[in-house]
Amino acid sequence: MLDESALGDGWEVWNAEESRVILAYRPDVFNGSDFPSPCLPTIYVTRGRRNRRPEGNRNLPPDAPWMVTLYLEPEVNRDPDAYDTIGDAIEGAEALSRRFAAGEIDYRGLYQVPREAYFEELDELTGRE
Repeated sequence: MLDESALGDGWEVWNAEESRVILAYRPDVFNGSDFPSPCLPTIYVTRGRRNRRPEGNRNLPPDAPWMVTLYLEPEVNRDPDAYDTIGDAIEGAEALSRRFAAGEIDYRGLYQVPREAYFEELDELTGRE
């Protein structure tokens, strides 16, 4: 169902299961030596609620929406987008990955405490000036 060729530059499928998909951005850069692994930008596609972590309680109602969430770190994320079907959520995740790779996502605004070196690397990778 996921079309890897539809992902933005630098994004790859990290994990794809029936109940969730995880996309990772440039794991070659955010590898623990150049930048800390927890700073690896990820996009999660999961069923759930807007206020629930992807790994949380799986006792969900059958009509729970599919959520697409961009994480810059475990505690730093963009508000999730909700979709009715997994197909729509996958398309939303693909579009989000392309927008991120094109420098269209304001990741700086998601931080309360800026990480300037991290921002500079993301700026360079996503073509921002």
